[in-house]
Amino acid sequence: MATWDDVRRIALSLPGASERESRGLAQWVVSRRLFVWERPLRRSDLEALGDRTPDGPILGARVEHVGAKKALLADDPEVFFTTPHFDGYPAILVRLDRIGLDDLHEVVVEAWLNRASPRLVREHWEALGQGPAPERRPRPERG
Repeated sequence: MATWDDVRRIALSLPGASERESRGLAQWVVSRRLFVWERPLRRSDLEALGDRTPDGPILGARVEHVGAKKALLADDPEVFFTTPHFDGYPAILVRLDRIGLDDLHEVVVEAWLNRASPRLVREHWEALGQGPAPERRPRPERG
């Protein structure tokens, strides 16, 4: 079971990442762009989810594109979910109390990779000794 301290530790270990608060909720940003955030469910979310409404803390995370979002939703619906608010938007909701630390690390790092500047990504990748940074893939067509 992951905690907000785990999210904070992972997010702040990434170059250029910082934490801010908005409306009393934690958000992590890079290059002034939000990549993961605390996302309690709103009334409209509760109404849309009905009996499927999860308990516990919810993490919002950017993903590369809507196709990646669909893959996560299909891969582990006990951990990943969405609401109509995020329809057509490259973001996923994560049940923090159901995700393992390795998977959380992957979600946070992927979110950072999708929001960080190419320079930060390149520098981070090279500092890890991974060789050349991966090319950013073009976003697939919507549809």
